[in-house]
Amino acid sequence: MTPAIKLLEKHKTAHSIHQYDHDAKSSSYGLEAAEKLAITADRVFKTLVIQIDNGELAVAIVPVNHNLNMKKAAKNCGAKKAEMADTQKVERTTGYVLGGVSPLGQKKRLRTVIDSTACQHKTIFVSAGKRGLEIELAAEDLQVLTSAVFAEIV
Repeated sequence: MTPAIKLLEKHKTAHSIHQYDHDAKSSSYGLEAAEKLAITADRVFKTLVIQIDNGELAVAIVPVNHNLNMKKAAKNCGAKKAEMADTQKVERTTGYVLGGVSPLGQKKRLRTVIDSTACQHKTIFVSAGKRGLEIELAAEDLQVLTSAVFAEIV
């Protein structure tokens, strides 16, 4: 059981766990999840850790079939610029490996922005903290548990 799943159970948040056989050769973890779970890619959200111009790390949650707009992400974090965070720093700060970074149950809670398209779906899928493991939950529950804001960031 991952820290993400433990957090959901601790808060008694409605969710479902979905597992699939991860292919190490897959070029996109999120698109692989959508394909193997037979769901549309716009319901699967990737967790990206960015570094804003003051050195602070933040989390951007966007659909796997879209790219993060760094300017929009920075603006929603109160900064002018943002870039993808260093891999080792991401793993140290979140406690998760790339491809399995969950927005839930991170070692250190980071400022979080969820793309507003998440609100278009009854439920969305995010990493459960391990490659090949996804959590399905309501976007509003994800927002509450991460103290996130919804914004247009793609």
